Amino acid sequence: MEDINKLLNEVINEEKLIYGVMSKLKSKKDSTYKKVTIKPVLIKDEVKIQFTYHYEKKVIHENLSFEDTIDKTNSLLGDYFRQGVLFTKDADYQILISKKGKVKILKKKPTRKKVNLEHNRKKNYIIPENEPCPFLIRLGVMNEKGRVYSKKYKKFRQINRFLEIVSDTISSLDKRNKLNIIDFGCGKSYLTFALYYYLVDILGFEVNIVGLDLKKDVIDFCNNVASDLNYNNLKFIHGNIKDFNDFDKVDMVVSLHACDTATDDALKKAVNWNAKVILAVPCCQHELFNKIHNPTMNPMEKHGIIKERLSTLITDSLRANILEILGYSVQMLEFIDMEHTPKNILIRAIKTGNEDSKVIDEYLKFKKFWNLKEPYIEKVMGKKLKEKLER
Repeated sequence: MEDINKLLNEVINEEKLIYGVMSKLKSKKDSTYKKVTIKPVLIKDEVKIQFTYHYEKKVIHENLSFEDTIDKTNSLLGDYFRQGVLFTKDADYQILISKKGKVKILKKKPTRKKVNLEHNRKKNYIIPENEPCPFLIRLGVMNEKGRVYSKKYKKFRQINRFLEIVSDTISSLDKRNKLNIIDFGCGKSYLTFALYYYLVDILGFEVNIVGLDLKKDVIDFCNNVASDLNYNNLKFIHGNIKDFNDFDKVDMVVSLHACDTATDDALKKAVNWNAKVILAVPCCQHELFNKIHNPTMNPMEKHGIIKERLSTLITDSLRANILEILGYSVQMLEFIDMEHTPKNILIRAIKTGNEDSKVIDEYLKFKKFWNLKEPYIEKVMGKKLKEKLER
């Protein structure tokens, strides 16, 4: 079966498959379906392999990832069927399995034309498909011809969605001066590199961008990539949010998936720098889980999973409210589709300097409703926020 597994890995992972059929059951007792066919399909911008199980009077479909497709096909050929045919763009392969389990693979010239799935993907992205982009090639998102790998398509969409969100903030930034930008918790930095590419190579801004992360191996990797790409004003530093004080002035602060109160630490830094733009995607908001309480909301609070989501929404609402108190215009945006992760709310805040006493009143009433004394974000914001709340 090793030969079959090797063939499947090549055909599936390299996206050569056009169509496949598995037939000739080893025993009629093994299954109620007579054959299984497979083909690639495009579902919400991601290529899956659709399995069709052919029963006597019905068919059932199942869409699987590439990895699961290989496992499932191996299982079907190993346990149920004695024959398989794979039609690919390079060749047709006939797989024959004897009663004793001996495998024979016959290779013939291709007889089918590959179905083009790309036309359904077309969209006017800021970084377009089928045009080579240096950092995406270097990070393994696309090949040298600009073709986005199927396994990285969700990442490609995420990058472009992020840049769409950034694009709406450009008018708030002063292009005449070099911009200082910090990305707290940058990780492997797909979005940090995207931000640099967008601002420098597409828009022509002068920038200093710093990515900060606690994983030294990640920082070393990102610095090597930046050097390879000649991104001279992009650097990565090993360290945490609280201790970073390299800049006196910062124009944009990015904090994506900083865990729990680390998001609040990033927001504090941004406010103290009077950052023009703040982009934050909070993660793992645990702080308020055991603090929120209102007897009226007990039908929600008594269920752990609902209370967890409720505390997350309350935490982010408090953050947005405080940023408004401190002179920011705030929007809550969907970062990526809910099917990919529940942690998809992005807080976009733009400094306006406008103050509204109503938002202070909203904040105080909201805290009282949930029986909250002093959330971490209120505490960490310190004197600047306290003075406004006591007016």
